[in-house]
Amino acid sequence: MTVHPTLAMSELVALQSDENPLHIAQGQIDRATAMLGLGKSARNLLRNPLREFHFQLSVQMDDGSNEIFPAYRIQWNDARGPGKGGIRFHPQETVDTVRALAAWMTLKTAVLDLPLGGAKGGVICDPKRLSQPELERLSRAYIRAVAQNIGPDIDVPAPDVYTTPQIMAWMLDEYESIFSRRQPGVITGKPLSVGGSIGRNDATARGGVYAVREAARVLDLDLNGKAAAIQGYGNAGSYAHQLAEELLGMKVVAVSDSRGGIYAPDGLDYRAVQAHKAQTGSVVGFPNTQPVSNEDLLTLDVSVLFPSALENVITERNAANITALIVAELANGPTTPEADEILHERGIFVLPDILCNAGGVTVSYFEQVQNASNFYWDEATVHNRLDERMTTSFEHMHRLANEYGVHNRLAAHILAVKRINEAMKARGWV
Repeated sequence: MTVHPTLAMSELVALQSDENPLHIAQGQIDRATAMLGLGKSARNLLRNPLREFHFQLSVQMDDGSNEIFPAYRIQWNDARGPGKGGIRFHPQETVDTVRALAAWMTLKTAVLDLPLGGAKGGVICDPKRLSQPELERLSRAYIRAVAQNIGPDIDVPAPDVYTTPQIMAWMLDEYESIFSRRQPGVITGKPLSVGGSIGRNDATARGGVYAVREAARVLDLDLNGKAAAIQGYGNAGSYAHQLAEELLGMKVVAVSDSRGGIYAPDGLDYRAVQAHKAQTGSVVGFPNTQPVSNEDLLTLDVSVLFPSALENVITERNAANITALIVAELANGPTTPEADEILHERGIFVLPDILCNAGGVTVSYFEQVQNASNFYWDEATVHNRLDERMTTSFEHMHRLANEYGVHNRLAAHILAVKRINEAMKARGWV
């Protein structure tokens, strides 16, 4: 899809209606480059990946047969530093989704002013159908395929959808075996026993909750005792439940996962819900709650909505029905461009994904710093430094939103694109 940088915003939004995440990411970059008046060379470098790697992974299954898994690593832009981005294991993964996520990672690291670029990886597989030995063999096969193209000074993978610290440990071990040397900084999101960072597990949710706190401050909104809803109850969503209660004093009245959701107007205890999901595999069926669909959860009467699942869940079809005062995007790309305009017109304060869920990559960066120095921080240090990064980045985004008269997402994109372009200019790329 070709979009001319001088098109009006309304025309750019209209061209994104296919909801392809890559097209959405490119349109967002186009809007920011147009607002900044950047030239064609900068625009083309920003809206396309610098390099891509496509693989076919042959993995031996437990029954002795071999299965082939398509896999990708996309390195979008490394003008500001080594690539950074997670690896997804998902049956519906697509190369365009991986490309879009790599673009958003590039923007995200720039918004947080981290000395990193953006990348992303993916394997088309259903990890729920793989045994532990099969999962380990798949993880090691992925690293064998990308080993020559990643490293602490090149591109640093991390966990993402359906990948875990254990998977990161297998990947680290395979990389170190290939090169016969210790390189803990090649992978982040690792277990503490092999160089992980304290505070990494809840970092995405914690950073998002810090951003919600800052949004409430500028809105003069007291969140104590107010209701929240969380769509998606994986790592980010479940920790958001806990931290919304502990740090903001909120009551979470609804949560959901891929099987459905639960609603309790008086609030849900995060310990009990997390224990129920650990035992049953889902939040569905939690005692003394009403069932609620993932779609209906989005439109509940709450002060804060945390979309924490996958892409394109808030669209032009349901944006007019969102009642939350703050939408805190812990998922990547949960809101389409059309929905962005509707929410902005309705005065709903959206915390865009490239800021709101950037706590994960920020603490991953902290993990890299600790690995490089071989000196590890305590939890309070991690939390304080994350808080400083999130608060400062929020302030920069909010100031640009007011300066340009645009919604928060475009302000965040302008901030990121400006910083990346400065690095590309300094390097002589543009």
